[in-house]
Amino acid sequence: MIGVVEQAVDIVGQEHWVSKRTPDGDVRLFAWRKRIPRQAPRGTILFVHGSSMGSIPSFDLQVPGRPSVSAMDYFARLGYDTWTFDHEGYRRSRGDRDVTADIAMGADDILAITDYMRAEAGVENVLMYGVSSGALRAALFAQRHPRRVQRLALDAFVWTGDGSRTLEQRRKRLAEFEASSRRPIDRAFLLSIFTRDHPGSADDDVIEAFIETVLAYEDSVPNGTYVDMCRNLPVVDPNLINVPVMILRGQYDGIASFDDLVEFFKRLPNPDKHFAVLPGVAHGSFTQKNHETVKHILADFFSQPEPVYVGEE
Repeated sequence: MIGVVEQAVDIVGQEHWVSKRTPDGDVRLFAWRKRIPRQAPRGTILFVHGSSMGSIPSFDLQVPGRPSVSAMDYFARLGYDTWTFDHEGYRRSRGDRDVTADIAMGADDILAITDYMRAEAGVENVLMYGVSSGALRAALFAQRHPRRVQRLALDAFVWTGDGSRTLEQRRKRLAEFEASSRRPIDRAFLLSIFTRDHPGSADDDVIEAFIETVLAYEDSVPNGTYVDMCRNLPVVDPNLINVPVMILRGQYDGIASFDDLVEFFKRLPNPDKHFAVLPGVAHGSFTQKNHETVKHILADFFSQPEPVYVGEE
């Protein structure tokens, strides 16, 4: 099912509804596609959101006077076919089931979305970007279905959780998270995302637009990714992720320690791997003052030519 909304310039946004099969019957997932029609795309990007908000605030945030804040608009202007979606339990994919929406379920959601993209648009594999717990979901999907992922970008990623300032604080509330399938979110909580690591790394108008966009649809989110990240890490094995990978870490991001990410990076088997430290960036890099630096680095990775020589067997 598709609904079309015209956007500024010549970018077109399309609303899609994807059926995911579950033991309780089919579940509807909201998906959002933006592109410049009537041109062959440079590639297809799938953006995967994190624990505390859905897809539109994360990747298609509209801020007056700041057209480049929306990652989907930015990459659509570069010629990419861009997609994102709300995981089950979030925003417009809230549904009727009482789910925790853990990392494994998130990977199942990605499978349903990529099945739909293949049937609807002929997309065989995607350039995938995941942020925070979305990076864990994306990494697990790539581990399970490597042929569906052309290149994988993991932003604000965490592997074992060792040395994580954010998870150290979050674990103090683990019993609370495990006692309920959902947790409330409000303005104060969303503001804390921008202040907990390095206040001043995001502009006030972007923060306000982000908060308003999140709260327009959500006042609570599932707890599954929080529980996984506090109790069940690691949930992915770098030795089994064979696709090209870029790890992006904000200079001030408290979710993953540098050493934890370096150890993960060392174990990735594909030699086409990259590690980028994002200067002046805390958590949620697309909403930071230096978001265009992040997008430039990501665009270079996604457009990298395939190697013509890979050595001898």
